[in-house]
Amino acid sequence: MSDNLGTTAPHVSVEPVSVMAPDGTVLDQDFVDTIPEADLVALYEAMLAQRVYDDRMIKMQRQGRLGFYLACTGEEACSYGPAYALQAQDWFYPAYREPGIALWRGMPFQAWIDNMVGNCDDPVKGRQMPVHWTARAQNIVSISSPVGTQIPQCVGSAYAAKLRGDDAVSICFFGEGTSSEGDFHVGLNFAGVWKAPAIFFCRNNGYAISTPYEKTTAAKHIALRAHGYGIRGVVVDGNDILAVIKVVREAAEWGRAGHGATLIEAKTYRIAAHSTSDDPTSYRTREEEAHWGERCPLKRLRAYLETKGLWDEAREQACITASSERVISALGVAEGKPHPDLDTVFDDVFAERPAHLQAQYSELKAHLASGQSAYKPK
Repeated sequence: MSDNLGTTAPHVSVEPVSVMAPDGTVLDQDFVDTIPEADLVALYEAMLAQRVYDDRMIKMQRQGRLGFYLACTGEEACSYGPAYALQAQDWFYPAYREPGIALWRGMPFQAWIDNMVGNCDDPVKGRQMPVHWTARAQNIVSISSPVGTQIPQCVGSAYAAKLRGDDAVSICFFGEGTSSEGDFHVGLNFAGVWKAPAIFFCRNNGYAISTPYEKTTAAKHIALRAHGYGIRGVVVDGNDILAVIKVVREAAEWGRAGHGATLIEAKTYRIAAHSTSDDPTSYRTREEEAHWGERCPLKRLRAYLETKGLWDEAREQACITASSERVISALGVAEGKPHPDLDTVFDDVFAERPAHLQAQYSELKAHLASGQSAYKPK
């Protein structure tokens, strides 16, 4: 366990953890040295590629080829950092702004794109909106639109791992607005009482869609709430991917050692709109956006890599070009696939289809075979 975790008594630290300053200056060289340079380059390439994917998906939605999209622009460190920090046996419960978890941990890129289109190879079989994916092979549980439902689910799997003696932690992701939901209290209270090895990762980007933080929470920091549940709490600079890796590693060590849960509050900023249904110019100022733009997680890591001679403009453009070609190619494949088979509507709820569903299935098949234009259930 890291030395700076100290006592086994839970504590709350609200001084934001940082490893790199916004200009790329290293503040904690000892920690930087724990990450191979090749990994630092790979993390930057992945975050840069994510920017390209987000831009392409938004354009697709504007063209009417996707129904919906949520970009993670400005918050990339909050998904790629934890994905890098945790281990293969750990479980992830994402919200809808963490595609980096799936892509870094090995979800096939085509499967991720298939979900955006909702075709026959969509991992959730077209039953959810775009950006609501799952990756079972990577221990990533399906995203759900109702905010907060993943928090008690995460605690449940963490506690199950503890009962089984598995060396696994569970991590869930949510925004600061979600911390006002009842599921937040339920999950953290259970984790505190039973010392579940759970990590609660709150992306505090300042807005619950368009509602500013100060209108949803009176406390200066979400992490302060950890004290009331008897768990660790820590604030981290969410635009510093190395700091994110550091605090998630420490939270995992804490949980694996049997000490319980950690609430991480990542101070970050959503550069893009909340979604393709949102217009942030109605509630944010250009000055605010410019301020956070200078603290962009990509700018920070790139500045450091350039000082080490590990990155330059030629590599930047090559990565952008390759990422653009990759996403365009995958979209072309996805759009060429048929919709999910109608039979799948009746699958995946019961191990064996019960009589009432079998009757509905037979009725629907008979109707389709009749060639009538509209289905009117009895």
